[in-house]
Amino acid sequence: MTVTKMSWRPTYRSSKFRNVYGKVANREHCFDGVPITKNVHDNHFCAVNSKFLAVITESAGGGSFIVIPVSQSGRLDSHYPKVCGHHGNVLDIKWNPFFENIIASCSEDSSVRVWEIPEGGLRRNMTEAVLELYGHSRRVGLIEWHPTSSGILFSAGYDYKILIWNLEIGEPVKMIDCHTDVILSMSFNTDGSLLTTSCKDKKLRVIEPRSGRVLQQASCKNHRVNRVVFLGNMKRLLTTGVSRWNTRQIALWDQEDLSMPIAEEDIDGLSGLLFPFYDADTHMLYLAGKGDGNIRYFEITTEKPYIEYLMEFRSPAPQKGLGVMPKHGLDVGACEVYRFYKLVTLRGLIEPISMIVPRRSDTYQEDIYPMTAGTEPALSASEWLSGIDRDPVLMSLKEGYQRPNKLVFKAPVKEKKSVVVNGIDLLENVPPRTENELLRMFFRQQEELRRLKEELTTKDVRIRQLELELNNLKNVSPNNV
Repeated sequence: MTVTKMSWRPTYRSSKFRNVYGKVANREHCFDGVPITKNVHDNHFCAVNSKFLAVITESAGGGSFIVIPVSQSGRLDSHYPKVCGHHGNVLDIKWNPFFENIIASCSEDSSVRVWEIPEGGLRRNMTEAVLELYGHSRRVGLIEWHPTSSGILFSAGYDYKILIWNLEIGEPVKMIDCHTDVILSMSFNTDGSLLTTSCKDKKLRVIEPRSGRVLQQASCKNHRVNRVVFLGNMKRLLTTGVSRWNTRQIALWDQEDLSMPIAEEDIDGLSGLLFPFYDADTHMLYLAGKGDGNIRYFEITTEKPYIEYLMEFRSPAPQKGLGVMPKHGLDVGACEVYRFYKLVTLRGLIEPISMIVPRRSDTYQEDIYPMTAGTEPALSASEWLSGIDRDPVLMSLKEGYQRPNKLVFKAPVKEKKSVVVNGIDLLENVPPRTENELLRMFFRQQEELRRLKEELTTKDVRIRQLELELNNLKNVSPNNV
């Protein structure tokens, strides 16, 4: 297969998204005074839905994040309540796509937790999670909700394993154990029947998640993959990475043949990680570099040259991470097709950036808002685990979708017991989650060792005494008895 190299020469192909532009929200619609985390982990540190904005914060003694109602912009109070139940830095947060008050978090304390945020947001610090999920033996760096099933959560740890959690029972039900290094990113196809991962071992994989079977694998020597994203149902993957000349690069792949990329494109010579965001409704790809101020956007097509450069949003403020508003939270009246929430660490600021298609008409633009994945799950956790796949339940954005979700998230009542996945008890050796806990465990073990040594010495003395008594009895003549 020949690799297509694309040029930056402008093409005059007709596209309705040719003039899309980025618009930063007014200062009063930004979120100010947010103590954004200084953690250098390569994540977004931010998650958004139509109700809440969640941001991982800088905190002493354990990890925390804040949850702000999207409508409550402005300056944040310095004593604003936090979600602070973790014992180590929080590394990733994701909202459940079907329950807007449910958020999952993972942390350096090797746990995954599921929280239920009350309507209107927090009034006091939240320390009690709805579910505490232990199964990884090292810190957990990534979590992803299944795109069509209501109770399935994926977590990737620094133990190189991906665990699949069934939240209907609150336990891990599968373990994907095919990676040989840290997993950098996970992405699902439209119906969640396939999972693709990028890994520090320089391999790109397409996995059948229920069986853990690797269907396709690429060893990326010339294009070192950092992040991967499924391009909806186009049967294509897009990766961001670094070329052999250390330039930032994107590559397009056929999900059924990863032997060679279909197309590659050098972006620039900067060093920050490139985060890819794909909008399956408009077939637009957004590239945002960590530490950059700009966001480039492209249109993905099925014919050559496959990736059409459209425009670039520029800003002098570097971004730490970006949250993305789901489709049903956008302003369709303003022809908004995408919205980022940009974390500007130095200023403690979160800026909404709207991507807008300029239109003269005030009426609903059917062509830029096709039916889109809604807030209703297509199947339950047990249905998906039994082998059923269904496409997302679609909805129209025409009437400013407000249909309330009748579903209620029910956490299972859990007992303390062993968790066995693939024949391995994951809770047999759950590691200490903080340095203090490690020290406490160390001193406890030292004390236990000292006690056992003393017990052993005492027993040795007693054994010797009994042996002597036994010998004395044997030596006594029968006349003296």
